Formats: sequence, C-alpha cells, structure tokens
Amino acid sequence: MFYLIGLGLCDAEDITVKGLKIVKRAKKVYLEAYTSILSVGKEALEEFYGRELLLADREAVEQNSDEILSGAEEEDVAFLVVGDPFGATTHTDLLLRAKEKGIKTKAIHNASIINAIGCCGLQLYNFGEVVSIVIWTDSWKPESFYDKIVANLDHGLHTLCLLDIKVKEQSVENLLKGRKIYEPPRFMTVAEAAKQLMEIVSNRRNNDETLKFDEKTICVGVARVGSDEEQIQVGSLQQMSLVDLGGPLHSLVVVGRMHPLERDLLRQYAIDEESLLLLKDSS
Repeated sequence: MFYLIGLGLCDAEDITVKGLKIVKRAKKVYLEAYTSILSVGKEALEEFYGRELLLADREAVEQNSDEILSGAEEEDVAFLVVGDPFGATTHTDLLLRAKEKGIKTKAIHNASIINAIGCCGLQLYNFGEVVSIVIWTDSWKPESFYDKIVANLDHGLHTLCLLDIKVKEQSVENLLKGRKIYEPPRFMTVAEAAKQLMEIVSNRRNNDETLKFDEKTICVGVARVGSDEEQIQVGSLQQMSLVDLGGPLHSLVVVGRMHPLERDLLRQYAIDEESLLLLKDSS
C-alpha cells in the first residue's frame, strides 16, 4: 500500500493518530521537502516518530517517482506531506502514478492553510478561488494572480493567497549549465506579496483600468498559523506592505464582502485605528 499522509501545519505532534501508526510500521517513509515546511526539521520528526525519514525533494518526486513507489506492491510505503496530502498537484500526480502501477493507495488527511485560514474570523464558505503569488524576478513579473483576485471580488468573495517558497532551487545560469548548485531557501512574506500587488494596482491605474481593489482594500496577513507563535494582522493593502510578521510561513487574504460577524472578528486583529476605520466604513 502507498500512503499519502498529511502532517498538519506546525510540528511533529500535528500528525494524526492514524497517520502515526502507519509511519511506525511502514517499510519506507519519505518526507516531501519542497512544497511547504513545518516549524521543526527532519531530525525532530524522526525523534518523535521513532524512525528514519528519507528526504524527497522536487527532483526525486517529479523525476524519480518509480524509486519512491518501489516495493509498495508488497509492503507499506508512506509519503509525508506538510498540511493535507492534496494541497499540491504534485501529490495528485504521485497518486496517479501509483494507481497506474496497480498499487493500492490511501490518503490520511490533516489540517492545511486552506481550512485553517478560518482562524482570522472570515468564514470559509465566503472564499473564492485560492491563488498563488509567485516571487518576481527582474525579468519575470506575471500578474495573473491579480486577475483571479478581481474575479473573486466581483462575486464578493475573499481570496486566500498562498505565498511562494523557494527550496533547493537553481539559478537560471546553473540550471542551463547543468550545475547542481542550489540557491538559499527563500520564503515570501506578506509585505513582499502586498508590494507586488500594489505595483500591479499602479500599473493598471496607469493604463486607465477600472480598479476592483487598491491600496485601501482590507487585507489579512497571517503567519505560522496553528503554532504558538501564530500572527494575525488586519489592515489595508498598503499597511500590509509595511508589516513584519516574522518567520515563515506567511499567507495573505484579500477581503471581499463581509458578514457583520466577520467584520467584528477582524476588528480584533486590526493593526491600528486606521484599520478600524476601514472596517467601520465597509459596514
């Protein structure tokens, strides 16, 4: 059997009882190490689980899946994923590869930012399409995520923005030259995401485009959701561009039409009086 096991949001203790039992008995246990991170490292997980974990980076998962799946026809193989197993398309692809080989599969679900974002006070059924905001480079500045946010706002819906992370990634130069040299890990912050959105807003304004949201639009910045160091702050997009929420992981919510209860809860996390006034004005 091939198991996809969600680890939850924060640390070693977030795994479910069912997932932990499988981890302890499986022949091989892989730890996916590039779509997200926990607040603890591989060593802490191994100590809590009482066994060795095999790191699986992007190359291993996307190019060497046969090695990961080997032996799962006769014995249990587990693949550990931060959050929920289906939070990234890569894991769905791995499941399909297993099924194509005739390997039985099972997913063990867990909490992810997709449902835990309700901690900020916004109701989950008022969210629209989830978007990913990528880290821009000097030569690559896509804006498609802005248009998806606008589409959600057109329906009065909130938008959860997942912020880019770069783990074991190569520079273009090293990639082209085939050199196995990797860049330092990088985790996008709420402030960086807000600055990129503000730049897009400025571009659209200069093109005389009718703006669906701007620097004053209410947003929610969250960091390390579910941990003892969880941070939640509410303010304008412009305020989000200046906020410091500390270490990773961060997420950003662009707020749509609010229910009175949502507005009352957001007020508890307002950055300052200006934020409170924005929430009052939207009622």
